[in-house]
Parts: sequence; structure tokens; C-alpha cells
Amino acid sequence: MPHILVIEDDTELRRGLLRFLSDAKFATSAAATGMAGLKAAVETHPDLVVLDLGLPDIPGQEVLTMIRVISQVPIIVATGSDDERTIIALLNAGADDYLVKPFAAGQLVARVRAVLRRGPGSNRREPEPRITIGQLAVDVARRTAEMDGRTLTLTPKEFDLLYYLAQHVGEVVTKRQLLTEVWRLPFSNADKTVDVHVSWLRRKLGESAQNPRYLHTVRGVGLRLDPPAG
Repeated sequence: MPHILVIEDDTELRRGLLRFLSDAKFATSAAATGMAGLKAAVETHPDLVVLDLGLPDIPGQEVLTMIRVISQVPIIVATGSDDERTIIALLNAGADDYLVKPFAAGQLVARVRAVLRRGPGSNRREPEPRITIGQLAVDVARRTAEMDGRTLTLTPKEFDLLYYLAQHVGEVVTKRQLLTEVWRLPFSNADKTVDVHVSWLRRKLGESAQNPRYLHTVRGVGLRLDPPAG
């Protein structure tokens, strides 16, 4: 039975979330502050965290960042904002999905089940611990990438983007795939976000769109990661 940790300071809402999840046959635990939530995330090893952003002691986004430093547990953020830039910032910081308040019990349970399906035991491609493509090495366990033996300084989302492309080396990946699988925004039109992150990643790989080394644009289709020619 999957264990869901709910980090929410509002007592009534917290009880409601726990009841919804228990009724859906999930094991549950809860914390009312950011510090208590961090402690619970370390000690109880939940299968998924539902994280409210409006916590009394630490901003929820900081809690998200701190959890992500120590764990890759899936995190669904509950936010009162539906601003696309805010949502993208949360996803870039390591959230796996989000819910905009107020939300229905059925929506919460559906999102939890969907995110859990993406993890181990799903029908998605199993993560490879280390992928080497030419002089580029990507290590998922350490969440690091090296180029010519030099460690690259990547943001969490830049690493996620690079790792996803490395898992699909030689394949053309569309922006829609990247928005769905990397940003968890299947219904968004935030193509510019993908373009900007690809541009940043290219710079760190020492290349450009005009002179690609690893990342090749397939006009009108998407992006392909290939080892350098020769």
C-alpha cells in the first residue's frame, strides 16, 4: 500500500486530505510545518509527498528544494496560484505535479495515482544509472553530468532535460513530449520554456543551435541527442 505524506498546516484541510487518501486505500501520515515535514520525509520514506506552499515556518518552495536535495520522492505541490510562470518555477525546482486550490478529492487521488504510475513498476522506460554518449556522461543516482571529465553546473530542470534526452539517444523528441515528461505540463503551450532551457543546456555543453555538437534540432519536429560525428 503506497504511503502518502501530507504537509499542510490547515488542520481541517489536512484532515480532509488524509480522509480522501485513506478512502482511496493509501497509507497516510501528516505534518503541520515545514520542519516537521522534512523530518517525516527523511524518517518515514513516503512513496509520495503532497506539499502545501503556505506553511507557517518555512515557505513551501524552500521545503520542496530541501526535500529534493535529500530525496527523489515524487512531490505534488498544492498552490493557490495558477500563474504559468509560478507553476513552471515549481516544476523547475523539482515538483512532479501540482494542484491549484481549491481542488476536489477525486482530482487529488487521480493526480497521486498518475504520479505514482510514473515511478518504479510503471510501464515507462526504466532509469539507467549512468549513460555515456561520446565525452558526455550522465549519472542519475548522483544527478550529475560530466563533459570531457569536467562536471557541468546544471539546474535541476536542465539535468532532467539532459537525462531524458540521453535516455532517448538517437531519437527525435518533440516539445510536446518534453512538456509532458520533463515539465509535467501535458496541456501547456509553454514551448518557449523548452526553447530557453535547450538554449541554456547547449551553452553548458559548449555548443549552439548553429554549431550543434550533441543537441540537434529537427526542424518542425523536435530535438535529437546524438554523439558527436567522428
